[in-house]
Amino acid sequence: MAWDPIFWLIFFVINIILIALNIYQIVCLSDLEADYLNPYDSSSRINSVVVPEMLVQGVLCALFLVTGNFYMFILTLPNACYNAKLFMKQQHLIDVTEVFRFLDAEKKYRLIKLAFYLILFVVVLIRTIDSGALSTMISLFHVSNEDLDIRSSILEF
Repeated sequence: MAWDPIFWLIFFVINIILIALNIYQIVCLSDLEADYLNPYDSSSRINSVVVPEMLVQGVLCALFLVTGNFYMFILTLPNACYNAKLFMKQQHLIDVTEVFRFLDAEKKYRLIKLAFYLILFVVVLIRTIDSGALSTMISLFHVSNEDLDIRSSILEF
């Protein structure tokens, strides 16, 4: 299919976004633990990226289903269902008053998600390379030497 390389590049970019959002949350929790941030700042920073991360992960899962990558869909479905369950029970945000009580559990939860996203990153990277997306992108930007020859364009006048 001609669209496979483009889809895998989109999956690759979405996965990098998920990894970056998760690392940002881990850094905020680590700063809170080291007392570099107060609980209100840390909670508000984390809570501002939790819902977008859940949405991006849901979109990634849905894109896997729509594009026919059923194994990848099945791989990402448990995380999307868990995110939906947390959102429905309104347990997805960090409470400012109880942030220190659940600090270790929140860090472990985000580290497990980071490990999952890194495994997904490796799989998506391998599939991106396998689909020929990188060679397709390189061939799109490859310009032959004849197109760059300034002397021939000047001598045509």
